[in-house]
Amino acid sequence: MKTRKLGQNGPEISCVGYGAMSFSDMYGPTDEGESHAILDSCRDLGISHLDSANIYGMGRSESAIGSYLKANPGARKDFVIATKATITRDDDGNRILDNSAAHLEAELDKSLQRLGVDCVDLFYAHRRDPRFSPEETAANLGRLVEKGKTRAIGLSEVSPATLRRAHWAYPITAVQSEYSLSTRAPDLGLVQACSELGVAMVAFSPVGRSLLTDNPIPKDRISQLPFLSGNPRFVEPNLSENLAITDRFRALATEMETSAAALAIAWLLSRGEHVIPIPGTRYPAHLRECAAGAELALSASDLEQIEAVLPVGWAHGDRYSEAQWQGPERYC
Repeated sequence: MKTRKLGQNGPEISCVGYGAMSFSDMYGPTDEGESHAILDSCRDLGISHLDSANIYGMGRSESAIGSYLKANPGARKDFVIATKATITRDDDGNRILDNSAAHLEAELDKSLQRLGVDCVDLFYAHRRDPRFSPEETAANLGRLVEKGKTRAIGLSEVSPATLRRAHWAYPITAVQSEYSLSTRAPDLGLVQACSELGVAMVAFSPVGRSLLTDNPIPKDRISQLPFLSGNPRFVEPNLSENLAITDRFRALATEMETSAAALAIAWLLSRGEHVIPIPGTRYPAHLRECAAGAELALSASDLEQIEAVLPVGWAHGDRYSEAQWQGPERYC
């Protein structure tokens, strides 16, 4: 597995990471055994970067990683672990954002306990809490570096302007954002700002929540998945339109003698040496398809063909519903 730096001064990590939201039931039921099988596959493939969060399965994702590390004492050295906090609930059960120093530290302490480690390699503010300026959020995160609870800090789903202000207050190692052939907004400033500042651009949902794979989630299963069943790109008539368009991408991948997932990952890797996709899946075979993207060297002609079948703005429907947009910053 090829490597890239996690930020300007960070460690070398695999150029393709793993998004451990799939260790929760986000895209279908799973269990600890399946999660451990994925972590075995990560080690076999040389995937060293794991990305989790306190809310993924309400701690289940982190706990699965923690139990794996406990069962495999030598595994900690094989992984660079990131986790996140900010999203929580008020006393009435309403979803809120909290980037206060007290909340971030309390949640990181719980994450460390679930993971079974003394320090994580990267800790993100999962969303921007508008009650705090970018500078204040960065300072709150930076104190956790000074306390030895995380080696570096990051931001998720923020604008280029927020990144610049936060980075001025305390060095930001990584910014995480949805980024793929189906979600190109980061190309309008965020990818460039990360490159300029020496910040890693960590791309989640790099295969378009399955649309950019050979086996998109079937229509009959989408209704069973709360997030997707309310997502504009996965409701009719948008879903049928998006499947028809991405059929062309699947056909192109076949012509190139690779999988659609590998081609989608390779496209992201071509966007810059600081871009690090973190696909998530419950199946080792699907993880191998994504990892294979690291071995593809796309020519200018290949990239032109990809753009021809999936031009900017091809997707029908917004990437989030209005409810799902609570937290991510819109900047273009």
